[in-house]
Amino acid sequence: MSPAATAAAEDPASRVHPIVHAGKWIAADLFSTLFFVGLYAATHSVYWATGLGVAAGVLQIAYLKLRRAPVDAMQWASLGLVVVFGGASLATHDPRFVMLKPSVIYVALGVMMARRGWMVRYIPPVARALSEDVTTVFGYLWSAMMFGTAALNLVMVYQGDPRTWAWFIGVFPIASKLALVCVQYLITRLIVVGRMRGVSEAAA
Repeated sequence: MSPAATAAAEDPASRVHPIVHAGKWIAADLFSTLFFVGLYAATHSVYWATGLGVAAGVLQIAYLKLRRAPVDAMQWASLGLVVVFGGASLATHDPRFVMLKPSVIYVALGVMMARRGWMVRYIPPVARALSEDVTTVFGYLWSAMMFGTAALNLVMVYQGDPRTWAWFIGVFPIASKLALVCVQYLITRLIVVGRMRGVSEAAA
């Protein structure tokens, strides 16, 4: 990690929530995938769709390099997935290889979020003592949702068609995350407020 990145990580004001960070690079990766799906639906040509989908992934990295923006390991891994799965699609004439990429990504996220208490550090200190157990449970729920999304993507790949899959991958991951954020906020707030009242009454 570079000194600048280390300093940013040590600065609480500059921390980026891992869900936000993950969402950014997932969206960047899905650009090439959805680009592929759109072309495949329009042309029904695996060669055109996969070739241009791979080119889109390469151009993303080239664009970041031209802007002298940092390209982290996950973005290089994303490009690798584009090339590997895109090459497999070209070799086998099967577009489903490209559509499998999101499952690989969500499994990786699920593993990252399976660590106990990964979300606790992002809770304000005032509420941390009263919500650490709740936040830990939600951390596991986030991990489970990532694994679930990966599994659903596999179902859509093998049971649906590219157009149906494009709607799924463009809507469900975002909608499910927003729903879990709202549920987590409401439940955590109710529990913390209730515990604060209990502490105040005990002190009185």
